[in-house]
Amino acid sequence: MLPDGRRLHLHHGPIDLIVEAFGPAPARAGAYRRAAARFRTVLDELVAELPALRAPARSAPALAGPVARRMQRAVAAHLPTFVTPMAAVAGAVADEICAAMITGMTTGAALERAYVNNGGDVALYLAPGQCIDAAIAGGRAVGRATVRAEDPARGLATSGWRGRSHSLGIADAVTVIARTAAEADVAATLIANAVDLPGHPAITRHPACELSPDSDLGARPVTTGVGPLTAAEVAGALDAGAATARAMARAGLIGGAALFLGPDTRLTGAFVHTVLGTSLFTSSRIWHAPHAIQTCMTAWNAVVSNH
Repeated sequence: MLPDGRRLHLHHGPIDLIVEAFGPAPARAGAYRRAAARFRTVLDELVAELPALRAPARSAPALAGPVARRMQRAVAAHLPTFVTPMAAVAGAVADEICAAMITGMTTGAALERAYVNNGGDVALYLAPGQCIDAAIAGGRAVGRATVRAEDPARGLATSGWRGRSHSLGIADAVTVIARTAAEADVAATLIANAVDLPGHPAITRHPACELSPDSDLGARPVTTGVGPLTAAEVAGALDAGAATARAMARAGLIGGAALFLGPDTRLTGAFVHTVLGTSLFTSSRIWHAPHAIQTCMTAWNAVVSNH
């Protein structure tokens, strides 16, 4: 447990999770035990199938492990676009641990809500009548996204060239809301790739394999620096990414996306910008039912930000 006594910290190799559950003490204790038990073998399972997970999704064989299968399902919806199952790994791990937490809950020992935050890719659990707020930060905008129990969304993820993973694009950050964290993860990756200005002299790139010899991106050039851009160039890059996000939303793959580059922002689908620099709310009819919410809480520890 973390020093605050409320949150569980699970760490193994590159996986670093912050987990928080809400509800009666027996329900929280049981959920944390199940999360820790499931977490013990996750990395070993992924390593066992790593070559297939790093292969392009169009040629990857059927995968065996439950987390690997979550990854494969999430990326399959985006074919024939180049993508590997690794684009969904952080979100899929969060989904798996969140699912373990709620398995076997009993009446009187049931959670009200929970989140698993894997470096900014967040899986959610919400009992009926509950909602959760996640802080979102990108560029110069900071705000919140509210997810309610009646919404189909249970995942949030962020990608961008400044993050932990390599990006083919120049977005500072792209945050996506989707049905699962794995689905949000791969969508955020692909939308961030689409925020781009190919061939621009202010953008530096290097083959991914030179930066990370075992990268699933191989020799594809990934962004390592973005110099000064004009307002029109920023707008053009964001518009390209927003077009990709809108296409995903129309296909039912995501609920919405928030795209950030420099001082500018694009919001699509379930994200609505209220006042510049203040709040981002999910308020689309796609994601919100009209009836009143009984209980709401704020999970500022479930920050969805680019690390």
